[in-house]
Amino acid sequence: MRARTHRVSVSRQARLLGISRGRVYSQRLPPSTADLALMRRIDALHLESPFAGSRMLVGFLRQDGYVVGRRHVATLMTRLGIVALYRRPTTSCPTPGQQIHPYLLRQLMITRPNHVWAMDITYVPMARGFVYLVVVLDWFSRKVLAWRLSMTLETGPCVEALRDALARHGPPEIMNTDQGSQFTSVAFLTALQEAQIAMSMDGKGAWRDTVVVERLWRTIKYEEIYLRAYRSVSEAWSSLACYLTFYNRGRPHSALGGHMPDQVYFNQPQPIQAAA
Repeated sequence: MRARTHRVSVSRQARLLGISRGRVYSQRLPPSTADLALMRRIDALHLESPFAGSRMLVGFLRQDGYVVGRRHVATLMTRLGIVALYRRPTTSCPTPGQQIHPYLLRQLMITRPNHVWAMDITYVPMARGFVYLVVVLDWFSRKVLAWRLSMTLETGPCVEALRDALARHGPPEIMNTDQGSQFTSVAFLTALQEAQIAMSMDGKGAWRDTVVVERLWRTIKYEEIYLRAYRSVSEAWSSLACYLTFYNRGRPHSALGGHMPDQVYFNQPQPIQAAA
């Protein structure tokens, strides 16, 4: 994708991917070693205190001995793809062209696998640099249905993971995501429409709406990512593949009564209720 010699123009490729044309041509410099360490600490603090914005994070970081300004922390939060999770007043308007869908899971009894799926993206630190992890999760069983590693926060890997999950497991009734540009893009929404999947989006900054995926990120990071220092993308892929296989097949889950996600996905025990 984004090949300048492709018969589809660069402008159209950018539109299909849901990104600006300027990002195709931009050559972003890699972050410094100091910024990588800072990003890793910000990511850990976000898991511990997801309500913390840039101002509060500066205070936490200064307690750890980091001398950093609020603007720089805000810039790194954007690069990480994280925002403070709290209910905001509904005074802002979505970006023109974005398709924002209502949250469909409030008071919904999720009764079976493939009833509701969720998708999200998180930051994965490596020894030098970082990548992003995209996951498709079955809400009922907590099973990771498909995943991708990506060098950027773009739409392409999200669509690839979605199509992979659909090919392996068939379509769900509802897909739930946040309001990130990847999930409001034309390419992603078109893939859902083609599979006749209803779209549900979290309220902006509403932590209750993202609780299942946030728990998954916490588990993966504390049990796998933070224990490693991946030397390459291929090493990160291999290690995460082993862990996610264990997560699905061998790791008991307290929310599932001690069962593994694969057991619940295929055996269908009693229903659970989405967060209010």
